[in-house]
Amino acid sequence: MGIGVSIFLLAVGGILAFAVEATVAGLDLKMVGWILMAAGAVGLVLFAYFWHRGRTPRTVVTERRTYEDPGQLR
Repeated sequence: MGIGVSIFLLAVGGILAFAVEATVAGLDLKMVGWILMAAGAVGLVLFAYFWHRGRTPRTVVTERRTYEDPGQLR
């Protein structure tokens, strides 16, 4: 889940939890909103963790080798 989807889930969940006053039989829209906000928050945390993990500096060891041709005259 990317950062855009996580922010979208947070926004939709906030709207359902705080702004919608409608009722649906057998469904608590406030709880659905809280669940969507939790999923969005978890998605943001996981995105930040894996994005940071991929950008850790790595040491690259390079070795320069030179070869001389023993038959070559100087």
